[in-house]
Amino acid sequence: MVDAHVLILDKPAGMPVHPGPATLHSLEAHLIGLRQGFIRSPQPAHRLDRDTSGCLVLARHPKALKRLTALFAAGRVAKTYLALVDGAPDGDEGEVDLPLLKVSTAADGWRIVVDPSGKSATTRWRVLRRGTQSLIEFTPATGRTHQIRVHAATLGTPISGDPIYGAGQGPMRLHAQRIVVPYGEDREAIVATAPLPEGWPE
Repeated sequence: MVDAHVLILDKPAGMPVHPGPATLHSLEAHLIGLRQGFIRSPQPAHRLDRDTSGCLVLARHPKALKRLTALFAAGRVAKTYLALVDGAPDGDEGEVDLPLLKVSTAADGWRIVVDPSGKSATTRWRVLRRGTQSLIEFTPATGRTHQIRVHAATLGTPISGDPIYGAGQGPMRLHAQRIVVPYGEDREAIVATAPLPEGWPE
């Protein structure tokens, strides 16, 4: 999806948004090819984990980036994720309201943990298909790092393939399926959806 201000991509799993010491190849290397007539390359307005696929919002100019950053910070962008999890939670729907804190050790690196001194984090969830692996829809009300991954694990159902909060066997199955961006007060919200990647069980 693209307009004069916003571009929304279907990011593949395995591609980081930004480069790092262990991930030199990233989405940033491809942004110049997405200018589509603009002088500047579009810039990500938020982040998805490297192994998360789906809707990623880019700003096509600096004013749009400022606007989008404010919308994300204010929690006004509605995001829906689908996750294939190991096991099945108690109940068919609910809400996880647990604060999250980033911790780091020399031996294990950094990770996110549930901690009363952390930042508030709330995630709604709904079971779409139940089994030894279940399909769950997650709707985060806040946008903390690794929020859905940690909250899924607290339900006793870590995301399949999650190398930090789950068993870590195979690709991680977390997909940003839908996003709703109320970009302007005088226009309809921008809505984008991304189909499940190939390889997900039907």
